[in-house]
Amino acid sequence: MHNLVIDIGNTNAKLAVFSGRELIDYQVHKQITPEILKAVSDRYPVTAATVSSVAGNAGDIAGMLDEKTSYLPFSTALNTGIKNHYRSVATLGPDRWAKIIAANYYYPGRDCLIIDLGTCITCDLLNRRSEYYGGSISPGIHMRFAALNHYTGKLPLVAWDSAGETEILPGTDTINAIRNGVLQGVIYELEGVISHEHRENGELMVLITGGDARFLLEQLKNTIFAPQLIHDPYLVLKGLNEVIVFEHVQKD
Repeated sequence: MHNLVIDIGNTNAKLAVFSGRELIDYQVHKQITPEILKAVSDRYPVTAATVSSVAGNAGDIAGMLDEKTSYLPFSTALNTGIKNHYRSVATLGPDRWAKIIAANYYYPGRDCLIIDLGTCITCDLLNRRSEYYGGSISPGIHMRFAALNHYTGKLPLVAWDSAGETEILPGTDTINAIRNGVLQGVIYELEGVISHEHRENGELMVLITGGDARFLLEQLKNTIFAPQLIHDPYLVLKGLNEVIVFEHVQKD
């Protein structure tokens, strides 16, 4: 059983092929094209597929997959046994819900705080009883840099590479003052979230994902929270695949 799952985010589109629950191919693209889908289908005997899109523009892709596979439209209406207490399910991001689904399967019976450092920073808690009440959404790192430039007259737009710039330098000039303020602000914010949830849930697991995840891991590696951290860059994709697997088992 080969499943194709696609996560269309605000910046990139991620594609993965699973054999059962084993991830066997992973790709990142600016957008998914018919040529990309054909190359995947030529290489793997894909039988089922699903797409999550925060941008709401997956119609063409969904149509192509519906013709070639057993296509399952992904939405927050799909559930694999989670008690969802979120009050506005219609506006719950599909990527957030996919991560909750993944956490529920891969870390059963555990309190999981899921932190995603992408275009936005989201924090969501799934407790050990598989109950989900929600979390928080705040601007991502690059969005914070852009906001300082956009809403001021003289502050420059500061470039920052999460893969190559893990050290936070003192703010001894304007560029580094902006970097220091944004990056330290994110670290303090997330340390506060982790600390708060840790007090409520002593055996908390902190699952970190998203494009800027490695930066956070580097900053927290020597803190008291380090033993609780798990980096899982494929959490959304695993959640999408889990829905397909769950639906297949239910039908059987």
